[in-house]
Amino acid sequence: MASLNDIRSTFLNYFEKQGHEVVASSPLVPRNDPTLMFVNSGMVQFKNLFTGVEKRDYNRATTSQKCVRAGGKHNDLDNVGYTARHHTFFEMLGNFSFGDYFKPEAIPFAWELVTKEFGIDPKRLLTTVYHTDDEAFEIWKKVGVPEDRIIRIDTSDNFWQMGPTGPCGPCTEIFYDHGDHIWGGPPGSPEEDGDRFIEIWNVVFMQNEQYEDGSMKALDMQSIDTGMGLERIGALLQGKHDNYDTDLMRSLIEASADATSADPDGPGKMHHRVIADHLRSTSFLIADGVMPSNDGRGYVLRRIMRRAMRHAHLLGAQDPLMYRLVPALVRQMGQAYPELTRAQALIEETLKSEETRFKATLDRGLKLLDDELAGLDGDAPLPGAAAFKLYDTYGFPLDLTQDALREKNREVDVEGFDAAMAEQKARARAAWSGSGEAADATVWFDIADTHGATDFLGYDTETAEGQVLALVVDGKAVDSLTEGQSGWIVLNQTPFYGEAGGQVGDTGWLRRLENEDDCATVSDTQKMAGGKVYAHHVTVDRGTFAKGDALQLEVDHGRRSAIRANHSATHLLHEALRERLGDHVAQRGSLNAPERLRFDFSHGQALSLEDLQKVERDVNAFIRQNAPVSTRIMTPDDAREIGAQALFGEKYGEEVRVVSMGTQAGSGKGTDGQTYSIELCGGTHVRQTGDIGLFVTLGDSASSAGVRRIEALTGAAAFEYLTQQDHRLAEVAGVLKASAVDVPGRVKALLEDRKKLESEVAQLRRELAMAGGAGQGAGSEAREINGVQFVAQVLSGVTGKDLPPLIDEHKSRIGSGAVLLIADAGGKAAVAAGVTDDLKGTLSAVDIVKAAVAELGGKGGGGRPDMAQGGGASADNAEAAIKAAEAVIGGK
Repeated sequence: MASLNDIRSTFLNYFEKQGHEVVASSPLVPRNDPTLMFVNSGMVQFKNLFTGVEKRDYNRATTSQKCVRAGGKHNDLDNVGYTARHHTFFEMLGNFSFGDYFKPEAIPFAWELVTKEFGIDPKRLLTTVYHTDDEAFEIWKKVGVPEDRIIRIDTSDNFWQMGPTGPCGPCTEIFYDHGDHIWGGPPGSPEEDGDRFIEIWNVVFMQNEQYEDGSMKALDMQSIDTGMGLERIGALLQGKHDNYDTDLMRSLIEASADATSADPDGPGKMHHRVIADHLRSTSFLIADGVMPSNDGRGYVLRRIMRRAMRHAHLLGAQDPLMYRLVPALVRQMGQAYPELTRAQALIEETLKSEETRFKATLDRGLKLLDDELAGLDGDAPLPGAAAFKLYDTYGFPLDLTQDALREKNREVDVEGFDAAMAEQKARARAAWSGSGEAADATVWFDIADTHGATDFLGYDTETAEGQVLALVVDGKAVDSLTEGQSGWIVLNQTPFYGEAGGQVGDTGWLRRLENEDDCATVSDTQKMAGGKVYAHHVTVDRGTFAKGDALQLEVDHGRRSAIRANHSATHLLHEALRERLGDHVAQRGSLNAPERLRFDFSHGQALSLEDLQKVERDVNAFIRQNAPVSTRIMTPDDAREIGAQALFGEKYGEEVRVVSMGTQAGSGKGTDGQTYSIELCGGTHVRQTGDIGLFVTLGDSASSAGVRRIEALTGAAAFEYLTQQDHRLAEVAGVLKASAVDVPGRVKALLEDRKKLESEVAQLRRELAMAGGAGQGAGSEAREINGVQFVAQVLSGVTGKDLPPLIDEHKSRIGSGAVLLIADAGGKAAVAAGVTDDLKGTLSAVDIVKAAVAELGGKGGGGRPDMAQGGGASADNAEAAIKAAEAVIGGK
């Protein structure tokens, strides 16, 4: 019996031999279709090739595409576990032609693969064509299908359209007849909904373009788009009528049965089926970057997870179950999808964390549900208020409550639930707008209420497509932005990071898919409405941007790379500071911009040069280590248990992103006990520490009381800084006529020589002043005033700092008395006065200085009774200043 892995390989190998490029599955989060929540068919990743917007180096392709249908208009969640062929996750096998081959080749490919490669009996097959597609009808006859087994269908079942307008075309399908022992009729018959005839393949002939006026014209580039569900063809080839009986699904069901000790085919059969299906969808979504949350794609993931967890609970599982089944899934599908293997640890941690929290509230929630039902009459629906309490208090999504009630043949008052939800949103809005936020907060809450949260794609991509949901100018919603106009654009999904946690918002470009000449520049990205809505501040360079437009989104890669490097460097810097200075170091703020980083931390004194050098060396050592930077989702408590540092000012919800980097034996941090840096962080980071390149500190300064600040550079900016420093050093070496190595010694010698010469000059000035030599004013001789010897002298060529030594020399010379010196220092007056110790009890040098300064256009002056100094605007009025000093000494 061929396994599903064998069937997948057979399909891809067949088309590879037919000249098709084997293309890897795209991620489940669509990057090029803003209208989809998740990829739901094989053609999604090729949409732009079909429309001609994009070109690649191949025109034939084949894939096995991961698909999820659990949200939006493609939602199979409620049927999973109850039917034979519904899944939230499935694989779509497909072959595609982009203007290369068409019907004459596509139909024989399909027939040969099905009848020869897969060995299906042609007599059990029938085909359908669109009722006007005579060409396809004739080709089927040519490959050997009898006319009575080619059915013309005149409905949209056999005519495919990408949308109301755009590429479209007829389809042809292959059906398998399971036999007359199963009820049902062929397609197009009244009994077509039965299970006897099952569609196994659909081929779309993309040959026309539909216009708004209803007209349709042939496309210049006619293409092929096919789809064959692996699970469905697998069941057929393995002789099963139920997808859940295939080898892959059966292995997951048996893993669930082993873990719960519950018979896989007993009363809990349906529970095992739900768990097996949901294990695949949740694991692949997590591997592709979706994390459980209360909004958007994360909300859908959480719904799927909790639905599976409730079914595990119904099987009697007392401990978290889902994470223990991941190895079984990886064994089955890890080879075909390596991303599953790479993300295994993250998947297991996320499932375990989510289920641990959910199980803590599940019993109480189900008890509340039973209590509410017990108080109702007959089969009355559960009140909306009770359903909302389950959602708000216990985290039960509405559809999970509906799923639980479905087993009891009961319903929920959905209108009452919606009313309670609206009331809570109104309370949240009032609380937020009353917290001092901007007056235009209302418009952002309106957008959040109408469209939900923005899906952030930027952890693993810098390009995507998005759909314009809203535009805002001056706090008011508008319908469009025209050329030259600036405003805010909100998209359903974005790779642009909104400013948060010290990391600045991304910049880049938006282009309309319908006309790439229409371009807008993104100058900033901010989070609004409590972080739910990502708003892009744009200026329209060309064209017009309106609600509903599909846009190509491109983050400025160079700028984002520099920001990432700086952000990751702050994590290494934080840990290096803690190791050097002590565990008291904690982040008190940061800035991660493209040109530099700034890191504020708690520490009471300046860092020494040795400290800075040690920190810088440590950071660069871990950069050179080139260790991977890993991200996991955990509860805040679990994160702290393994040593994660929480960042100052951040608010954390039920889950946090834990960013780890660097390896240090014996650190005691991380799940392996050897992680160097581990922090709670929502920002973007490099993939390897080596991507930071280089780290250079610019210095340490005080930020506020007890908080120091380090500014630093990384990467190209750090290299440029060091290059400039080298140039400056070379220039100094040239002036000194010395080698760069000798510059410090030569500069030190020059400074010592200068200091010695300055001292000699000062001594000469003092000697000249004392001698009353050339350039010095007269009056160095003492005269008696009121019995006190008084020396007053006006000097030039000396500085204010020369005056105190001269005062001391005069006091020593006269033995007892007072001295006043006035120096003409660069156009201003420097004043000093002194009183010998025997007189300072009755005469103060401070009073003498103040009197003199007042005459020289200055204010105040101060010091001790024996020595005081001051300054004036000019020495021109020196004689008046001396007279004022004499008046003080004379007691006038």
